[in-house]
Amino acid sequence: MFQVYFKHGFTEDQWNSAKAEARCAMIAVAQREDVIAYSDLVHKVSSCQLEPNGALLAHMLGEISSAEDEAGRGLLTAVVVHKGGDMRPGPGFFRLARSRGRQFKDEDQFWIDELHDVYRSWSK
Repeated sequence: MFQVYFKHGFTEDQWNSAKAEARCAMIAVAQREDVIAYSDLVHKVSSCQLEPNGALLAHMLGEISSAEDEAGRGLLTAVVVHKGGDMRPGPGFFRLARSRGRQFKDEDQFWIDELHDVYRSWSK
């Protein structure tokens, strides 16, 4: 049977499975009130091969965060951070936040506030 390839060379089923795996991993982290490195998150996804700094992961995180935000649970990807260095989300997180109408000058304070909102959403 012929399968139509979805985004980025994966079937729609593969992509949706990978998104579900990533979302579940992020929810588990949020429930523990913790963060996870991009590199650790990609190891939790087996349906698609993703790179920690790749465009595919960035796209996937954008889709997940947008859906979570629309559901009123905030930007779930606030829990995904760099493993070393600044230990905070990458610039794509802040671009997504602004594209979703968030206004802020202090990125660190915005991130901390969003992280706490996500924790509250998943601690219920």
